Amino acid sequence: MPNFATQSVRGFLLLFCLLAGSPAGSPAAPATNSPRPDNPRMTPVVRAVQAVAPAVVNITSTHIIEGQRISPLEHFFDPGFPGFDGFPGARPGRQKRVSLGSGVIVDGPKGLVLTNAHVIAGGDEVMVHLLDGREFPATVKGAEPDFDIAVLEIKGARDLPAVRLGDSADIMPGETVIAIGNPFGFNHTVTTGVVSALGRTIRNDGGVFTDLIQTDAAINPGNSGGPLLNIEGGLIGINTAVDARAEGIGFAIPINKARRVTADLMGQGRVAPLWLGLMAEDLDSRMSMALGLREARGVLVGAVFENTPAASAGITPGDIIESINATPVRDRRDYINVLRNQTGGESLRLNLRRGEKNLTLDVTPAPFDDATAQKLMERRWSLWVRESRQGPVIQSVRPDGPAAFLRKGDVIIGVGGARIKNVAELIQAFRKERLAGQVLLQVVRDGRGYYARLVL
Repeated sequence: MPNFATQSVRGFLLLFCLLAGSPAGSPAAPATNSPRPDNPRMTPVVRAVQAVAPAVVNITSTHIIEGQRISPLEHFFDPGFPGFDGFPGARPGRQKRVSLGSGVIVDGPKGLVLTNAHVIAGGDEVMVHLLDGREFPATVKGAEPDFDIAVLEIKGARDLPAVRLGDSADIMPGETVIAIGNPFGFNHTVTTGVVSALGRTIRNDGGVFTDLIQTDAAINPGNSGGPLLNIEGGLIGINTAVDARAEGIGFAIPINKARRVTADLMGQGRVAPLWLGLMAEDLDSRMSMALGLREARGVLVGAVFENTPAASAGITPGDIIESINATPVRDRRDYINVLRNQTGGESLRLNLRRGEKNLTLDVTPAPFDDATAQKLMERRWSLWVRESRQGPVIQSVRPDGPAAFLRKGDVIIGVGGARIKNVAELIQAFRKERLAGQVLLQVVRDGRGYYARLVL
């Protein structure tokens, strides 16, 4: 016998489901994961994120630590960024330190990823994780800490998406920007904000970073290396740092600068250093008083070399360089750090003090190639070297020069704490230390090692 009560209930439920599934008088619409293009929810931000998100990657850099035990307490104090693997039960003397960061694919066919140099620093193994779930190993094609830019190459991947490169010269303060990254392991986190300012300078132990984009879009640990996008989805910057003292103050490297650094890294393996062609000296209180300055800030031009950018721009000995591109220059180390963060082909604006006058001069730095650096080293350090199996060996020394304590046949194996194996590495060390007031040399003489201080 039919159960009319049960059938009525079933009929009601069926009718309710039909009515709920489609409007009256119209067929049921197919399911969709996103609103229609004309839907008001489909804002420019949503479109930009949908277009670029597949090209944003999660980067895992693993550093294998041999012969060193890491305290398990570190796991509690830093639970994920950077993280620690191997607790508990890891083998004594072998631990893994894992750091997380972000990156963005800029060339799909070649598998090239742009990220920060500090994201992959010290990494023995680098893995790239895509939005679609694929994972690939990556090799470091080049890294430049002075610019905090690194280029990775994804191995064995096909059909990779890529971001569209924008133009950071066209950025307007106040315009909307989008940051995508992996803060604290939360993959593909989207934050928005505005461009707060342009041409910012920040300082840390690694040096001076100039011409940065400042934004209030939330940037957290793990966002490093991820893209900063304009409202059209164009890549305008690489997120690199946040001011821990405040909220809403983050910084990104302009894509135009990152593009030039990438070209140098891919072409010659490093960014060509630059110089102006002058000798810079620190100002002390006595010199400041003699020059009529209120405080010892800036660098004094001690000499200008012929046929150099400084000479062409009209810089003369006795000038005091107070700032470069509105970035204050406090001392010689500031001066070289600001230059290290510049790319070739761009003019720099120097604010100078010449006697009672304040001058502004534009100068375009020239490449500081190996030959030029070696000539300057010979002049400044007053020593001449040649190649040998043991390392750079002293060929001659000026008797009244700062390196008069060295002898013919001495082998330089270290400069400023860095090991030296050949003349090329000695020149690189000179580039780094050339404006220091004193330099520590490690020298081998007659089979015995010595430390000597080169006072300039």
